[in-house]
Amino acid sequence: MSFTNNIADITRSIVDSSPAHYIMKVQSFSLLAKNSIERYESGNFEAGGYKWKLALYPNGNKMKNVTDHISLYLVLDDTSSLHHGREIYVYFRLFLHDQKNDNYLVVQDTVRKERRFHKMKVERGFDRFISLKEFNLASKNYLVGDTCAFGAEVFVCNETSTGKGECLVMMKETIKYKHCYQFDYLSELESECYDSKPFNAGNYEWKMKLYPNGKDDELGNYVSLYLALADPSTLSPGSKIYAQIILRIIGQKQGMNHSGQANYWFSASSHENGSSRFMPICNFTNECLGYVVRDSCCAEAEIIILGVVDAFP
Repeated sequence: MSFTNNIADITRSIVDSSPAHYIMKVQSFSLLAKNSIERYESGNFEAGGYKWKLALYPNGNKMKNVTDHISLYLVLDDTSSLHHGREIYVYFRLFLHDQKNDNYLVVQDTVRKERRFHKMKVERGFDRFISLKEFNLASKNYLVGDTCAFGAEVFVCNETSTGKGECLVMMKETIKYKHCYQFDYLSELESECYDSKPFNAGNYEWKMKLYPNGKDDELGNYVSLYLALADPSTLSPGSKIYAQIILRIIGQKQGMNHSGQANYWFSASSHENGSSRFMPICNFTNECLGYVVRDSCCAEAEIIILGVVDAFP
């Protein structure tokens, strides 16, 4: 025995067969609302290689402004194996038992028979699964002795990958990291650049890069100073760090510091940021200003991590 009733893209029918994958029996149904249980989640069950559960709102999903119906949803329970960008297309039906006639009211989607589940959308179903008025009718036999039973059938039809993506997280609370390093034996420098020892800031390893004789077009005119990721290969492709940095060369005689501040994006392909025109070489080497004392200078970096982008496959 069966009938079909289509209302607002939802198909309701009566079938004799019980749900293939899960039955959730609820005794003392009226006590759910009396005990302020607005949402009840079943135990999990497996179908199509994934774990699922049912989410029941006995007096309607208030977040969807539903008050006069029972809301019932299918929920993807374990997303650990479902990477970002991975999608599951699922055909499912949700059931309500007619206890006298031993058949089931089946509710399913009419237009989109296959529903899409992914990491950011793990719940699908029906805000208005059945009206409370119909559910409580004695003639319908859904609620007998304050007991009822819901069920689910779940069939995974297809799995796809939507490609690459990213998640940007801006920091609500920031921490300032400060690190000072002394560059020695500047006159004995054989390469164009001095690297500080790596240091940690915000769970990332950094280093300062000092070019005492300048870099690129500023060679011979300006001291160049940069902040860089110590090992860019540890940052996955597509991942980025947005940071506010202050670079500073400390005056060792008169207490005068020379600094510059800017916000930069750091990534595996853009792992070094700073200024090629940080300070005129004539000021840097001026003994009276005291930036270089006994062939050494002190540089300082302040770092505030403002945001992080994590790439996902």
